[in-house]
Amino acid sequence: MADVSFWTRFVLAGLATWRVTHLVAAEDGPGDVIVRIRASLGHGWAATLMDCFQCLSLWIAAPAALFVTRDPLLWLFAWLALSGAACLLERLGPPPVALTSMPDLSEDSATHVLRTETRRPVE
Repeated sequence: MADVSFWTRFVLAGLATWRVTHLVAAEDGPGDVIVRIRASLGHGWAATLMDCFQCLSLWIAAPAALFVTRDPLLWLFAWLALSGAACLLERLGPPPVALTSMPDLSEDSATHVLRTETRRPVE
């Protein structure tokens, strides 16, 4: 790794950190592997971690920082900088789509929205 500059390693590690973090946090993965892992985790701590891009980027950036440097103090700053770079790259894309459940549209719950009588057009 001596022939590759620090900045080349940092850029590569930053892109890799973003890619792996995005894969785990926002994609189903090849062959739906990631979505199966997420489903098997249920609602525990690890499942929550997989849903938070910023939190997950810290964990992904830690080993990626070893690609940048082996110096302990520089590793600490590279770790945080790689996580920050991944978060900045994530913000460059479109905002995430939030899926919510449909409201209850049973007849009783929707009566306040629908008119029950017909009005004649104003002439």
